[in-house]
Amino acid sequence: MTNRQHRRTFLKGVAAAVGWQAASLGPAGHALFAAEAEPAFKISLAEWSLHRTLFNGKLDNLDFAKTAQQEFGIDAVEYVNQFFADKGADKNYLAELKQRADDLGVKSLLIMIDQEGNLGDPNDEKRKTAVENHYKWVEAAKFLGCHSIRVNAASSGSYEDQVTLAANGLRRLSEFAKPYGLNVLVENHGGLSSNGKWLAEVITKVGLDHCGTLPDFGNFDLGGGKLYDRYQGVEELMPFAKAVSAKSQDFDDAGNETKTDFTKMMKIVLAAGYHGYVGIEYGGNKLDEFEGTRSTKRLLERVREELA
Repeated sequence: MTNRQHRRTFLKGVAAAVGWQAASLGPAGHALFAAEAEPAFKISLAEWSLHRTLFNGKLDNLDFAKTAQQEFGIDAVEYVNQFFADKGADKNYLAELKQRADDLGVKSLLIMIDQEGNLGDPNDEKRKTAVENHYKWVEAAKFLGCHSIRVNAASSGSYEDQVTLAANGLRRLSEFAKPYGLNVLVENHGGLSSNGKWLAEVITKVGLDHCGTLPDFGNFDLGGGKLYDRYQGVEELMPFAKAVSAKSQDFDDAGNETKTDFTKMMKIVLAAGYHGYVGIEYGGNKLDEFEGTRSTKRLLERVREELA
Protein backbone atom coordinates (compact mmCIF):
# COMPACT_ATOMS: atom_id res chain seq x y z
CA MET A 1 0.00 0.00 0.00
CA THR A 2 1.38 3.44 -0.94
CA ASN A 3 1.72 6.34 1.49
CA ARG A 4 -1.20 8.06 -0.24
CA GLN A 5 -3.38 4.97 0.20
CA HIS A 6 -2.36 4.79 3.87
CA ARG A 7 -3.37 8.42 4.27
CA ARG A 8 -6.77 7.84 2.65
CA THR A 9 -7.45 4.87 4.89
CA PHE A 10 -6.39 6.82 7.99
CA LEU A 11 -8.58 9.82 7.13
CA LYS A 12 -11.61 7.64 6.50
CA GLY A 13 -11.05 5.96 9.84
CA VAL A 14 -10.89 9.31 11.63
CA ALA A 15 -14.05 10.44 9.88
CA ALA A 16 -15.91 7.34 11.01
CA ALA A 17 -14.60 7.63 14.55
CA VAL A 18 -15.83 11.19 15.07
CA GLY A 19 -19.15 10.74 13.29
CA TRP A 20 -18.26 12.74 10.18
CA GLN A 21 -18.56 11.75 6.60
CA ALA A 22 -15.73 12.17 4.12
CA ALA A 23 -17.36 14.10 1.33
CA SER A 24 -14.38 13.75 -0.97
CA LEU A 25 -10.67 13.09 -1.06
CA GLY A 26 -8.72 15.42 -3.32
CA PRO A 27 -5.89 14.29 -5.59
CA ALA A 28 -3.34 15.07 -2.87
CA GLY A 29 -5.31 12.99 -0.38
CA HIS A 30 -6.81 16.02 1.39
CA ALA A 31 -10.20 15.24 2.92
CA LEU A 32 -13.18 17.55 2.66
CA PHE A 33 -15.53 16.67 5.50
CA ALA A 34 -19.26 17.19 5.70
CA ALA A 35 -21.10 16.76 8.98
CA GLU A 36 -23.92 14.26 9.10
CA ALA A 37 -26.89 16.52 9.75
CA GLU A 38 -28.95 15.89 12.86
CA PRO A 39 -32.68 15.64 12.12
CA ALA A 40 -34.62 18.85 12.73
CA PHE A 41 -36.73 16.87 15.19
CA LYS A 42 -37.29 13.28 16.25
CA ILE A 43 -40.55 11.34 16.15
CA SER A 44 -42.11 9.48 19.07
CA LEU A 45 -45.46 7.75 19.55
CA ALA A 46 -48.05 8.81 22.11
CA GLU A 47 -50.01 5.83 23.42
CA TRP A 48 -53.32 7.63 22.97
CA SER A 49 -52.93 7.08 19.21
CA LEU A 50 -53.99 3.48 19.87
CA HIS A 51 -56.49 4.14 22.67
CA ARG A 52 -59.40 2.23 21.13
CA THR A 53 -57.16 -0.76 20.44
CA LEU A 54 -55.97 -0.67 24.06
CA PHE A 55 -59.39 -0.10 25.62
CA ASN A 56 -60.94 -3.03 23.74
CA GLY A 57 -58.16 -5.37 24.84
CA LYS A 58 -56.60 -5.97 21.42
CA LEU A 59 -53.32 -4.49 22.66
CA ASP A 60 -51.79 -4.74 26.11
CA ASN A 61 -49.94 -1.79 27.60
CA LEU A 62 -46.93 -4.06 28.20
CA ASP A 63 -46.66 -4.55 24.42
CA PHE A 64 -46.91 -0.89 23.48
CA ALA A 65 -43.16 -0.40 23.04
CA LYS A 66 -42.94 -3.48 20.82
CA THR A 67 -45.87 -2.25 18.73
CA ALA A 68 -44.29 1.19 18.34
CA GLN A 69 -41.08 -0.33 17.04
CA GLN A 70 -42.34 -3.26 14.97
CA GLU A 71 -45.46 -1.68 13.46
CA PHE A 72 -44.27 1.89 12.99
CA GLY A 73 -40.47 1.89 13.21
CA ILE A 74 -40.56 4.26 16.19
CA ASP A 75 -38.12 3.88 19.08
CA ALA A 76 -39.48 6.38 21.62
CA VAL A 77 -42.83 6.21 23.40
CA GLU A 78 -45.13 8.29 25.59
CA TYR A 79 -47.33 6.29 27.94
CA VAL A 80 -50.84 7.16 29.15
CA ASN A 81 -51.59 6.25 32.77
CA GLN A 82 -55.17 5.23 31.95
CA PHE A 83 -53.84 2.00 30.43
CA PHE A 84 -52.14 0.94 33.66
CA ALA A 85 -54.04 3.07 36.16
CA ASP A 86 -53.81 0.55 39.00
CA LYS A 87 -50.12 -0.20 38.39
CA GLY A 88 -48.56 3.17 39.16
CA ALA A 89 -46.99 1.86 42.36
CA ASP A 90 -46.58 -1.77 41.27
CA LYS A 91 -42.81 -2.17 40.97
CA ASN A 92 -43.06 -5.67 39.49
CA TYR A 93 -45.33 -4.43 36.71
CA LEU A 94 -43.19 -1.36 36.09
CA ALA A 95 -40.06 -3.52 36.00
CA GLU A 96 -41.64 -5.70 33.30
CA LEU A 97 -42.75 -2.63 31.33
CA LYS A 98 -39.26 -1.16 31.54
CA GLN A 99 -37.53 -4.41 30.65
CA ARG A 100 -39.63 -4.93 27.54
CA ALA A 101 -38.84 -1.42 26.28
CA ASP A 102 -35.15 -1.69 27.19
CA ASP A 103 -34.80 -5.06 25.46
CA LEU A 104 -35.99 -3.44 22.23
CA GLY A 105 -33.94 -0.28 22.63
CA VAL A 106 -37.13 1.79 22.91
CA LYS A 107 -36.92 4.98 24.98
CA SER A 108 -39.65 5.76 27.51
CA LEU A 109 -40.06 9.55 27.34
CA LEU A 110 -42.98 10.44 29.58
CA ILE A 111 -46.25 9.37 31.17
CA MET A 112 -49.42 11.34 30.43
CA ILE A 113 -51.48 11.60 33.65
CA ASP A 114 -55.27 11.92 33.71
CA GLN A 115 -58.05 11.36 36.25
CA GLU A 116 -56.04 12.08 39.39
CA GLY A 117 -57.88 15.22 40.48
CA ASN A 118 -57.64 18.89 39.59
CA LEU A 119 -54.27 20.47 40.33
CA GLY A 120 -55.99 23.86 40.39
CA ASP A 121 -58.98 22.86 42.55
CA PRO A 122 -60.30 25.87 44.54
CA ASN A 123 -60.57 23.64 47.62
CA ASP A 124 -57.13 23.46 49.19
CA GLU A 125 -57.63 19.93 50.55
CA LYS A 126 -58.81 18.62 47.19
CA ARG A 127 -55.93 20.40 45.47
CA LYS A 128 -53.50 18.85 47.98
CA THR A 129 -55.00 15.40 47.34
CA ALA A 130 -54.71 15.88 43.56
CA VAL A 131 -51.05 16.85 43.93
CA GLU A 132 -50.34 13.83 46.11
CA ASN A 133 -52.20 11.52 43.71
CA HIS A 134 -49.52 12.38 41.14
CA TYR A 135 -46.61 11.41 43.38
CA LYS A 136 -46.70 7.74 42.41
CA TRP A 137 -46.56 8.71 38.74
CA VAL A 138 -43.49 10.86 39.31
CA GLU A 139 -41.85 7.84 40.93
CA ALA A 140 -43.06 5.51 38.16
CA ALA A 141 -41.74 7.86 35.45
CA LYS A 142 -38.37 8.02 37.16
CA PHE A 143 -38.27 4.22 37.42
CA LEU A 144 -39.06 3.84 33.71
CA GLY A 145 -36.36 6.31 32.71
CA CYS A 146 -38.72 9.05 31.52
CA HIS A 147 -37.81 12.73 31.53
CA SER A 148 -41.30 14.04 32.38
CA ILE A 149 -44.88 13.51 33.40
CA ARG A 150 -47.63 15.33 31.53
CA VAL A 151 -50.41 16.74 33.70
CA ASN A 152 -53.53 18.86 33.35
CA ALA A 153 -54.10 22.27 34.93
CA ALA A 154 -57.85 22.10 35.50
CA SER A 155 -59.34 24.72 37.80
CA SER A 156 -62.44 26.89 38.23
CA GLY A 157 -63.30 30.47 39.13
CA SER A 158 -62.22 33.71 37.50
CA TYR A 159 -59.39 33.91 34.98
CA GLU A 160 -57.03 35.39 37.58
CA ASP A 161 -58.09 32.98 40.32
CA GLN A 162 -57.41 30.01 38.07
CA VAL A 163 -53.93 31.32 37.26
CA THR A 164 -53.15 31.44 40.98
CA LEU A 165 -54.74 28.09 41.85
CA ALA A 166 -53.22 26.15 38.97
CA ALA A 167 -49.79 27.66 39.64
CA ASN A 168 -50.08 26.68 43.30
CA GLY A 169 -50.85 23.04 42.54
CA LEU A 170 -48.21 22.82 39.85
CA ARG A 171 -45.55 24.34 42.08
CA ARG A 172 -46.32 21.84 44.85
CA LEU A 173 -46.05 18.94 42.42
CA SER A 174 -42.96 20.34 40.73
CA GLU A 175 -41.21 20.73 44.08
CA PHE A 176 -41.91 17.05 44.76
CA ALA A 177 -40.62 16.08 41.30
CA LYS A 178 -37.39 18.10 41.50
CA PRO A 179 -35.30 15.57 43.50
CA TYR A 180 -36.29 12.91 40.96
CA GLY A 181 -34.96 14.99 38.08
CA LEU A 182 -38.42 14.91 36.48
CA ASN A 183 -40.16 17.67 34.53
CA VAL A 184 -43.83 18.46 35.13
CA LEU A 185 -45.38 19.43 31.80
CA VAL A 186 -48.81 20.91 31.26
CA GLU A 187 -50.74 20.24 28.06
CA ASN A 188 -53.36 22.54 26.59
CA HIS A 189 -56.21 20.17 27.33
CA GLY A 190 -59.55 21.96 27.65
CA GLY A 191 -60.92 24.83 29.70
CA LEU A 192 -58.60 27.77 30.23
CA SER A 193 -55.59 25.52 29.60
CA SER A 194 -56.58 25.71 25.92
CA ASN A 195 -55.93 29.44 26.09
CA GLY A 196 -52.22 29.75 25.27
CA LYS A 197 -51.87 33.12 26.97
CA TRP A 198 -53.42 31.83 30.20
CA LEU A 199 -51.27 28.71 30.35
CA ALA A 200 -48.13 30.72 29.64
CA GLU A 201 -49.06 32.99 32.56
CA VAL A 202 -49.49 29.96 34.81
CA ILE A 203 -46.09 28.49 33.94
CA THR A 204 -44.45 31.90 34.37
CA LYS A 205 -46.08 32.24 37.80
CA VAL A 206 -44.80 28.79 38.85
CA GLY A 207 -41.33 30.05 37.94
CA LEU A 208 -39.49 26.71 37.95
CA ASP A 209 -37.39 25.55 35.01
CA HIS A 210 -38.62 21.96 35.27
CA CYS A 211 -42.29 23.00 35.12
CA GLY A 212 -43.06 23.53 31.45
CA THR A 213 -45.49 22.77 28.67
CA LEU A 214 -46.39 20.08 26.18
CA PRO A 215 -48.05 22.02 23.36
CA ASP A 216 -50.65 19.99 21.47
CA PHE A 217 -51.47 21.02 17.90
CA GLY A 218 -55.20 20.41 18.29
CA ASN A 219 -56.43 20.94 21.85
CA PHE A 220 -57.58 24.54 21.60
CA ASP A 221 -61.32 24.15 22.24
CA LEU A 222 -62.31 26.73 24.85
CA GLY A 223 -65.86 25.39 25.09
CA GLY A 224 -69.11 27.06 24.13
CA GLY A 225 -68.18 26.83 20.46
CA LYS A 226 -65.11 29.02 20.92
CA LEU A 227 -61.72 28.01 19.53
CA TYR A 228 -58.35 29.53 20.38
CA ASP A 229 -56.06 30.07 17.41
CA ARG A 230 -53.89 26.94 17.39
CA TYR A 231 -50.85 28.58 15.79
CA GLN A 232 -50.91 31.48 18.23
CA GLY A 233 -51.40 29.05 21.11
CA VAL A 234 -48.45 26.83 20.18
CA GLU A 235 -46.27 29.90 19.65
CA GLU A 236 -47.18 31.14 23.15
CA LEU A 237 -46.42 27.76 24.74
CA MET A 238 -43.22 26.85 22.91
CA PRO A 239 -40.88 28.96 25.11
CA PHE A 240 -41.69 26.53 27.95
CA ALA A 241 -41.95 23.32 25.88
CA LYS A 242 -40.04 20.14 26.73
CA ALA A 243 -42.23 17.92 24.54
CA VAL A 244 -44.62 18.47 21.61
CA SER A 245 -47.76 16.59 20.57
CA ALA A 246 -48.58 16.37 16.85
CA LYS A 247 -52.34 15.86 17.08
CA SER A 248 -53.96 14.59 13.89
CA GLN A 249 -57.58 13.84 13.07
CA ASP A 250 -58.03 13.45 9.33
CA PHE A 251 -56.07 13.69 6.09
CA ASP A 252 -56.77 14.88 2.56
CA ASP A 253 -55.82 13.01 -0.60
CA ALA A 254 -52.36 14.62 -0.57
CA GLY A 255 -51.67 13.29 2.93
CA ASN A 256 -52.03 16.65 4.68
CA GLU A 257 -53.85 17.01 7.98
CA THR A 258 -57.13 18.79 7.33
CA LYS A 259 -57.29 20.93 10.51
CA THR A 260 -53.60 21.77 11.05
CA ASP A 261 -51.01 22.96 8.56
CA PHE A 262 -48.15 20.78 9.83
CA THR A 263 -45.51 22.72 7.89
CA LYS A 264 -46.64 26.02 9.39
CA MET A 265 -46.88 24.48 12.86
CA MET A 266 -43.47 22.83 12.72
CA LYS A 267 -41.89 26.10 11.59
CA ILE A 268 -43.23 27.61 14.83
CA VAL A 269 -41.85 24.69 16.84
CA LEU A 270 -38.40 24.85 15.25
CA ALA A 271 -38.25 28.66 15.41
CA ALA A 272 -38.48 28.32 19.20
CA GLY A 273 -35.25 26.32 19.13
CA TYR A 274 -36.96 23.00 19.85
CA HIS A 275 -35.38 19.95 18.19
CA GLY A 276 -36.53 17.16 20.50
CA TYR A 277 -39.22 14.53 20.09
CA VAL A 278 -42.54 15.33 18.44
CA GLY A 279 -45.11 12.77 19.51
CA ILE A 280 -47.64 11.33 17.08
CA GLU A 281 -51.12 11.52 18.61
CA TYR A 282 -53.70 10.31 16.13
CA GLY A 283 -57.20 10.97 17.41
CA GLY A 284 -59.38 10.53 14.34
CA ASN A 285 -61.95 7.88 13.49
CA LYS A 286 -62.08 7.88 9.69
CA LEU A 287 -58.91 5.77 9.48
CA ASP A 288 -58.20 2.87 11.77
CA GLU A 289 -55.70 3.77 14.46
CA PHE A 290 -52.78 1.98 12.86
CA GLU A 291 -53.25 3.62 9.47
CA GLY A 292 -53.92 7.00 11.11
CA THR A 293 -50.66 6.67 13.01
CA ARG A 294 -48.78 5.73 9.84
CA SER A 295 -50.31 8.67 7.98
CA THR A 296 -49.22 11.06 10.72
CA LYS A 297 -45.68 9.65 10.67
CA ARG A 298 -45.46 10.00 6.89
CA LEU A 299 -46.60 13.61 7.13
CA LEU A 300 -44.10 14.46 9.87
CA GLU A 301 -41.30 12.83 7.90
CA ARG A 302 -42.22 14.77 4.78
CA VAL A 303 -42.35 18.05 6.68
CA ARG A 304 -39.03 17.28 8.37
CA GLU A 305 -37.43 16.71 4.97
CA GLU A 306 -38.92 19.93 3.60
CA LEU A 307 -37.64 21.96 6.56
CA ALA A 308 -34.20 20.33 6.76
